[in-house]
Amino acid sequence: MSTFIIVHARILTLAGDSAPRRKEAMNELGVIENGFVSVRDGIIEHVASGDPDEEFINTHNDVPVVDANGRVLLPAFVDCHTHTCWAGNRLEEFELSLQGVSYLDILKRGGGIMSTVRAVRESSQEDLCLDVLGRLGLMASQGTTTVEIKSGYGLTTESELKMLRSIHDASQDVPQFIVGTFLGAHAIDSEQENFTDIVIHESLPAVVQEFPKITCDAYCEQGAWSVDNTTRLFEKALDLGCPIRAHVDQFNSLGMLTKAVELGAVSVDHLECSSDEELKVLAASDTIAVLLPVSGFCLNDVYARGREIIDFGCPVAIATNYNPGSATSPSMPFAISLACRKLGLTTAEAITAATHNAACVLHLQNKVGRIEVGMQADLQLLDCEDERDLAWHVAAGGPLLVSIKGDIVHLLTDGEMETEDEV
Repeated sequence: MSTFIIVHARILTLAGDSAPRRKEAMNELGVIENGFVSVRDGIIEHVASGDPDEEFINTHNDVPVVDANGRVLLPAFVDCHTHTCWAGNRLEEFELSLQGVSYLDILKRGGGIMSTVRAVRESSQEDLCLDVLGRLGLMASQGTTTVEIKSGYGLTTESELKMLRSIHDASQDVPQFIVGTFLGAHAIDSEQENFTDIVIHESLPAVVQEFPKITCDAYCEQGAWSVDNTTRLFEKALDLGCPIRAHVDQFNSLGMLTKAVELGAVSVDHLECSSDEELKVLAASDTIAVLLPVSGFCLNDVYARGREIIDFGCPVAIATNYNPGSATSPSMPFAISLACRKLGLTTAEAITAATHNAACVLHLQNKVGRIEVGMQADLQLLDCEDERDLAWHVAAGGPLLVSIKGDIVHLLTDGEMETEDEV
């Protein structure tokens, strides 16, 4: 059903202009204490306080109604940084981590990213697609309806294209909006001579030929891509008409944050080790900070200084970074809880970071991330009457209702939420 009305809801509209929110604006959720939202053919057609008036009822008397009974209605989540396409598992490496072996040491032993690379190279495009579909189902049940998915576990032209094709195939089989990103610069494959040149001059052009204007990402870190090689890649990507994003400062501050901002990066992601000077440069730019608290939880209990990053004036988004090694959670509610507990965000800031600002990272802020007339009806109804419950709860159940383009893809009831046939 792509046409329905939700009544008696506490609505977090996040209404406002389409620019990324900064500072105090990140706390402004555009709350309607008790209102209703009307959806027709997958598009939000009406948002108002109170109950529908008689004229509205007369023109919508055949429309199904959901009674929220005072619960929180907000935009569905936008997960703007994930590695949801992978094969195999890293359970042996998980055991090593429990014994105190660091992530970078596992990477040096040929594990980490490279172990998943080997599994992806051995997998078919069809099997990769099936794996992605299963994970997207989990994410939808947690309120996520827009997902960015990176390649980066192929590290050959053929395998990177296989990943991107499987991501595209999955996008055709789910209602969620899926955005593919090229991350051929995810690690250094030491078995390939002149690997960085191959990625820059062979893989990237081949990917762009099949997926024009795809965003190009890179993991700049010790043991991975250097600042110089990342810069060369980004300059080539920009020449080919691709937006750029960068993983920076996860374990070490190498100077790539400033360089990425100079090159006009859409986002810089991680920022656990960014300096004050770099953050001030970021705050003076249009580049968005994407913070990934699940990585800190899974790896080393080190987190980006979210409170200070916002106070500096940077626009902030948060994401799960869902992947098989360093962020093994598909849950945006969990990322929100961590963002508040470990990064110092308020609940309102975390919600903004997980909806509107995350949509801005993907250039989808005019389609999703707010509850306004004309926006796509990607909505979720929480089982609570106060949005702060999102941050307070840890590993709780998902929302009662999730709609994507007006289609209700997830629905739970507890006897209090009512679904009626008409107004």
